[in-house]
Amino acid sequence: MANARTDLMQGTLELLILKTLSRDAMHGYGVAQRIHDVADDLLKIEDGSLYPALYRMEERGWITSEWGLSENNRRAKFYKLTRAGRKQLEAESANWKRVSQAIARILQTA
Repeated sequence: MANARTDLMQGTLELLILKTLSRDAMHGYGVAQRIHDVADDLLKIEDGSLYPALYRMEERGWITSEWGLSENNRRAKFYKLTRAGRKQLEAESANWKRVSQAIARILQTA
């Protein structure tokens, strides 16, 4: 089961991106790789989901971006969390805890 992939619930991707960027500024591919690595290969973030989410989050002011060079000396856009993004991370983390506790209760009693 270690190779199984899990689809993300709507809204979860933004939470994962915010949390990942709370540690370091990184380019999009790095964000996807970090999530993939930390989740022990259970989650795979597709480019078709990642980049639209990054653009939405930048429009909302949760992240900023600037061009730089990646580890392999290629031009890449690096994303960084803003103060508003940190507040959003706190709010979404609290909401995730409430929702996951509610789901766990339902699964235990159902």
